[in-house]
Amino acid sequence: MKNKILKNKLNNNELTIGSWITIGHPSIPEILSNAGFDWLTIDMEHNSIDNSMMQNLISVIQSKDIAALVRVSKNEEVAIKHALDAGADGIIVPMVKNKDDARKAIEYAKYPPLGKRGVGLSRAQNYGFSFDEYKKWQANNLVVIAQIEHIDGVDNLEEIIKVEGIDAIIIGPYDLSGSLGFPGDFSKIELQMALNNVIKTCKSSNFPLGYHIVDPDPELVKLKIKEGYNFIAFSTDFYFIGDTARKMMKLIKK
Repeated sequence: MKNKILKNKLNNNELTIGSWITIGHPSIPEILSNAGFDWLTIDMEHNSIDNSMMQNLISVIQSKDIAALVRVSKNEEVAIKHALDAGADGIIVPMVKNKDDARKAIEYAKYPPLGKRGVGLSRAQNYGFSFDEYKKWQANNLVVIAQIEHIDGVDNLEEIIKVEGIDAIIIGPYDLSGSLGFPGDFSKIELQMALNNVIKTCKSSNFPLGYHIVDPDPELVKLKIKEGYNFIAFSTDFYFIGDTARKMMKLIKK
């Protein structure tokens, strides 16, 4: 059976913590799966992972009994179809700026009547032998996350979260700061004001609120939890490796 736990936790506004897979090797999710994450996201937007490796990574993650998400390359029919037919438990859709973008994501992800997703038989449908079971599963358990990473998405957030089928939003801080004119500078007051608006809008609607914390610092996770975020992506595979290596080498050289 597909993973139902993440959908239930989002519906109940419970805290979940996941991480980002950018290195296309099955040992990476195997290692991270043993760390206690609730979910792992395979990033298809900013690296060289292809569809074949994506499916292998999904399989590895699900074998560890946690949810396998895919941050698709763009809000586009074929990209979303490939991720879901490969068996992903859900998708994170980048650069959702308005309700039309959100509706488009749902149309591509869901079968009729809610969406317009084309029917193909692949791993998700047990290669044709479990289509009816999968059809019921995707209607009730498929997770669709809108990534808010542009100031337009912040300004239109109230209408985005009202779109049927959107389960949560997640802030992409680098692109959001970039849309304000200062990529990667999280100290600017304009960014803080935008994030405060996001928190206020989601809290008033009791809507699941996510954030991608790139720096592998647990104190930042604690801070975001206090601010009200409950769908948290904690760092990336390469940051965990690089940060630990640097810290250990500094200790050795001392």
